[in-house]
Amino acid sequence: MADAPTTEIIETTDGRVPGRRGRATRQRLVECTAELLVATPWRSIKVIDIAREAGTSPATFYQYFENVEAVITVLAEELVEGARVPAALIGGDWSVDASWDTAVAVVEGFMDYWERNRAVLRVVELTTVEGDLRFQGLRVRALNAVTVTLARVIAEQSSTSGSPAGADPMAAAGTLIAMLAQVAGHRYGFEFWGIRTASLVDSQARLLHWSVTGRPAPDGAGVPGAESPPPRTGPVVGGGAAAARSPKASPAQR
Repeated sequence: MADAPTTEIIETTDGRVPGRRGRATRQRLVECTAELLVATPWRSIKVIDIAREAGTSPATFYQYFENVEAVITVLAEELVEGARVPAALIGGDWSVDASWDTAVAVVEGFMDYWERNRAVLRVVELTTVEGDLRFQGLRVRALNAVTVTLARVIAEQSSTSGSPAGADPMAAAGTLIAMLAQVAGHRYGFEFWGIRTASLVDSQARLLHWSVTGRPAPDGAGVPGAESPPPRTGPVVGGGAAAARSPKASPAQR
């Protein structure tokens, strides 16, 4: 996790502006919270757990945050900044020769974004469903960047004949981004049933490519590893999910 920008105004809970060491302590508390979220339900995380992980005391924690939810809110804010990466991929080259590669890059980039932020996104998704307006707003802001960019691309590509996904570019974009988010969020469930991540990338890329360009995927196009699996009638134990969690593997290789 990168250090907070030097231009960002950070205050302690009593309104003071911390110095360099104080900012470093605060950042360490944020990082340790992110680490704990990976394996611990967020409602089970206590202030003392974060403080212990950061090598400090609960009293120090309360100098910077009112409670655990406040730290998670900081992490959720970073989702908005991180969404610029998949948004940039969406704004790539959709010409005939490059559109398939762009579609695959968008799907892989969105899945990477979700994987890097899975622990925080799990909290955001859960609290959004529960009606927490703070996290709901952060989720909207994070996905809005990619949705608006995709709507613009669809409008540009379908300016003459319209998109096969519908006459409203924003509606088409919102539907596609919802698809990408749901598949990324439930990726390991698909793996459990023996559906390879490469196959998920391939299927989504085809739908995205068709919706944006109005053309099917080019002849011979495909994502490596997305070949037809043997027939299955039930879950595949493990489902390749352990390999998928390797940070060295790209989504198309998992």
